[in-house]
Amino acid sequence: MASSLRLEEPSVLAGQWQATLSDRDADPKAQKQQDKPSNTCVIELQANKTLGKGADCLGAWIEQAPIGWFPDPDGLSITGKEGSRIQFFSRQRDGLYLTTLKSGLVITLERAAQ
Repeated sequence: MASSLRLEEPSVLAGQWQATLSDRDADPKAQKQQDKPSNTCVIELQANKTLGKGADCLGAWIEQAPIGWFPDPDGLSITGKEGSRIQFFSRQRDGLYLTTLKSGLVITLERAAQ
């Protein structure tokens, strides 16, 4: 039987997310405990599919200026000024997304406590 992925409404994903930059082999929870400001930041996904605060932090990691975002059936895409995808985060479970950069570093996006 074929299964289909559910495309989330932007309003479901809008809000604050904790972004953590870590080494592929590092445990993201252990990384958070190290509390290095350069390794974590709060990203705001706005309901109008633009990025709010934290966009500059994310941009430093992905080496492009992120402007917006949109839901994908299997994840979340970050877009640049042209509106095209510049980074894709794959869905791990509700409230947790992951991407691997060209450098091999990993960014996890986890829903911030409300």
